[in-house]
Amino acid sequence: MDEALLRTLTPTVIGVLVRRGADFAAAEDAVQDALVEALRTWADDPPRDPKGWLVTVAWRKFLDAARADTSRRHREVRVDAEPAPGPGEAVDDTLQLYFLCAHPSLTPASAVALTLRAVGGLTTRQIAQAYLVPEATMAQRISRAKRTVSGVRFTRPGDVATVLRVLYLVFNEGYSGDVDLAAEAIRLTRELAARIDHEEVAGLLALMLLHHARRPARTAADGSLVPLAEQDRGLWDTRMIAEGVDVLQAALARDRLGEFQAQAAIAALHADARTAEETDWVQIVEWYDELVRITDSPVARLNRAVAVGEADGPRAGLAALSALDPTLPRYTAVAAYLHERDGDPTTAARLYAEAARAATNLPECGHLTRQAARLNAQLRG
Repeated sequence: MDEALLRTLTPTVIGVLVRRGADFAAAEDAVQDALVEALRTWADDPPRDPKGWLVTVAWRKFLDAARADTSRRHREVRVDAEPAPGPGEAVDDTLQLYFLCAHPSLTPASAVALTLRAVGGLTTRQIAQAYLVPEATMAQRISRAKRTVSGVRFTRPGDVATVLRVLYLVFNEGYSGDVDLAAEAIRLTRELAARIDHEEVAGLLALMLLHHARRPARTAADGSLVPLAEQDRGLWDTRMIAEGVDVLQAALARDRLGEFQAQAAIAALHADARTAEETDWVQIVEWYDELVRITDSPVARLNRAVAVGEADGPRAGLAALSALDPTLPRYTAVAAYLHERDGDPTTAARLYAEAARAATNLPECGHLTRQAARLNAQLRG
């Protein structure tokens, strides 16, 4: 049984049913029932046209459910009027599903879960394991999201920026359980890039590839974080970096810069440096200037302060940092790093310890605690 094929076909089949008149929740339920039947029967008798088989069986499942619902008898459809198998007219159903799952009425968490279920083809159990929540909790979240978007019809183009934000959220979840969400986000973004000619879609794909290429070097054998400057660059995936750079260059050539392209350009400059010392921090500051211009994001300004500290010295970095809100996440950690670079280990040690107490995950907390302990040991020695 080719489960990868089923995952690829899932969004297309849901889209066909929605276009034929099923609401999203009913269509998704019917397709899930068809997938169960496929898993049960295909091993002994695989169809010649898997997509057509799934469309036909899912549509019949939908009709059966509609007939069983006595409150909807007036919407019953005759079996002999059943459309022929296949997608019918050439409509990009998967693309519409992307926009539907990123509907503005959904919370980010619900949009991500629905995207993974409907577009990614993951099971509720897999999504729950990835987010480390009970399966029943995830099932309720997905059911609420499906009810929210049921009945939504596309009368205008969807918001690409919202879709990209959802995919970026999936990517940033990284890996947990038996589902690699970073790899899943890359797969979904590749599919979106194949369906829509948009420079920011390409920019996000490039950003994901360039970040994911460094993943093998990000953690030590004991699970502790390895800062970028200390990573073994020989572990970076050079083929993935090359692909990311190619995708980025094609996007930048269109001269319609967006935030994901700017972030990808920064990641490309890091990837291009053979050693941390060879990093072109001056160019990185220039790209952060562009990113701040586009987004006015406090996080971009915080990261820019780090880059300024590398390009122009720690005092320049501290000056840039002083203009920002000290309650920003990672603000204290950045201040600690810049004070250490400026030759003030006492202040740096105190700030590292403070940042460790505020850290939201164990690897980050452990890293900051070790930095504080290292400086305190030096001060005592």
